[in-house]
Amino acid sequence: MKVWRATAVVLLGLALIAARPGAKAEEAHAGRETADVGGAADAKSRAKSDHLVPPFSGIELDKWSVDGDEVVAPAPGGRLAHLALDPALQRATERVLRNYKPFEAAAVVLETQSGRVRVWASHVEHGKARDLCVEAVAPAASIFKIVTGAALVETAGLTPDLRQCYSGGESRITELDLVDDPRRDHACATLGEAMGRSLNTVFARLAKKHLSEADLGGMATILGFGTPIPFDLEVAPSEAHFPKDPLGFARTAAGFWNTTLSPIQAANLAATVANGGEIVRPVLVESVTDRSGPVYHAPERVVVRRAIRAETAAALSSMMENTVTLGTSARAFRDNRGRAFLPNIGVAGKTGTLSSPDGKQLYTWFVGFAPIKAPEVALGVLVDNEPNWRAKANVVARDILRAYFAEKGAPGVSRP
Repeated sequence: MKVWRATAVVLLGLALIAARPGAKAEEAHAGRETADVGGAADAKSRAKSDHLVPPFSGIELDKWSVDGDEVVAPAPGGRLAHLALDPALQRATERVLRNYKPFEAAAVVLETQSGRVRVWASHVEHGKARDLCVEAVAPAASIFKIVTGAALVETAGLTPDLRQCYSGGESRITELDLVDDPRRDHACATLGEAMGRSLNTVFARLAKKHLSEADLGGMATILGFGTPIPFDLEVAPSEAHFPKDPLGFARTAAGFWNTTLSPIQAANLAATVANGGEIVRPVLVESVTDRSGPVYHAPERVVVRRAIRAETAAALSSMMENTVTLGTSARAFRDNRGRAFLPNIGVAGKTGTLSSPDGKQLYTWFVGFAPIKAPEVALGVLVDNEPNWRAKANVVARDILRAYFAEKGAPGVSRP
């Protein structure tokens, strides 16, 4: 058995707990389906009531290793936990994070259909290593535009081709920026273009005109903000708080503070869009065995709930495609000669960028999935940089996707 250790990239041995299903989200819209709908269980799966309550705790993830073609970790009582991680992709991700040397970074890659966690990586350049994938400390920033976009489509009935003219709002939003004024609003964009280019004023104005706090808060809740994510590890809930004043509400809708996000929740948010609006429970622990054989096996697929309609997810997917084709990641996904790093592979994504109030930290996000038409993987990448930095989250995400598709032999895709 080959022991597999990371230096700067680590996975801490957090105690696995019995994952509690999140409290059923409040119905923010009439007719929304919020009940658990369950997944198809194989012969090794337990009853549906046990699907979200794995019968184990205390797996030592800091002592993981590679045994053949799988990743394993010691479990209490002489048992062995078999993890869902992909050894080759995990190594490639760790290497990417080490090479860019961010202050802190985390990456989670999910197999969209099954929810299997294929990558679970953290990087701490200085100080004590910790598992960043479960922390919800970083601001969600413009990733929250996915939530706002879902509410604008599903609740307000807007479409990706709705056109909104705007002015201002590039780095901050004022009350004047929220007022439609043909004399000042010389630029216009569709809602889909605004998602791809992360146009703050467009989202702020549309949210102010078409959404209430209950609308946006309800959508945030149904998409997993404010409740524990059903998972094999204890995860800090992502948070969303909405100021009572219209300006504060609009700023929050556009991604200016008041929200936090964990990397696992970020990946799961992307996977929800990729899965047509269904939230699929992520699985890190595939099975647990002892000397006599299997004692636990994760179900094939568990749908926690339908969060948004399939039509809403399709609209979000088309809007997020703009991020890579014409928006904030168009350059990152192409080389210096304009050639795509992932030729003929559509990527849907969303970036988020926000500086800390003191200017000493730059938080960047990339969440997305690929290929767009038949999603295989979804990912959430967080990079926390100091003033001097080498790469943002979209570049890290691009390289992880390159490693994934190069391993699969996709034509024209090179390894990072």
